Amino acid sequence: MHTKPIGVFDSGIGGLSVLNALKEMLPHEDILYVADQAYIPYGKRRKETITARAVAITNWLVAQDCKLVVVACNTATTNAVAQLRAQFSIPFVGIEPAIKPAALGSQTGVIGVLATAGTLASTLFQTTSQDYTQGLEVISQVGHGLVSLVEKGKANSEITKKQLREILSPMLEKPIDHLVLGCTHYPFLTQTLKKILPKNITIVDCSAAVAKQTNRLLEVRNLHNTKGGKTIYYSTATPKIDVWNSFGVSEVNQVEI
Repeated sequence: MHTKPIGVFDSGIGGLSVLNALKEMLPHEDILYVADQAYIPYGKRRKETITARAVAITNWLVAQDCKLVVVACNTATTNAVAQLRAQFSIPFVGIEPAIKPAALGSQTGVIGVLATAGTLASTLFQTTSQDYTQGLEVISQVGHGLVSLVEKGKANSEITKKQLREILSPMLEKPIDHLVLGCTHYPFLTQTLKKILPKNITIVDCSAAVAKQTNRLLEVRNLHNTKGGKTIYYSTATPKIDVWNSFGVSEVNQVEI
């Protein structure tokens, strides 16, 4: 059982931000990464569609004998992880915007959240936000077009910088001191964000926390692999290999799910 792979999926290449943290913490685990690029972006899709895709991909990963699945997508987690846990017996690690550490660390009492429309509208996000932000002001912005820009390999381009300035403008009128990245695509925007944000603003993402939780689950269930370390990449669309190459991935297999 311990030599079985870990399954990781996202709507696209955004989940590579989580995968990188997983590989750093768990270098001997075999991993299957699925980018559901035929259905990207999830943020604009209905909950029913997102859940159906999450179930279909999990079915495929289970058929590949995965021992655990990381839902490396905020929108898929907030809309579908409850259904996945009810339907499948393997353990799941989901992704939620890192509101708790931002709330605990805020000195100004104002934090920003940048996420997809699908995440911000979800019940799970609303519940998490209410649980940890009592007495704080939370300014949420939908990252219109940002997923698409990252998917095109344009995270550090001038057009992305311009788009981010427009999106963050209302947020920066307030004294936010933490910006929560509520989409796994957004950590790839960090370099551009640092050019825009005042230096006192801390950028918060949850990749490291997800890796720690995955490690904890593997430990508790005695599922650690000590002999692997291979990652295989899949996409449900024809992969744009030049973009994948820019993220350090040389080979991607197309798969129908």
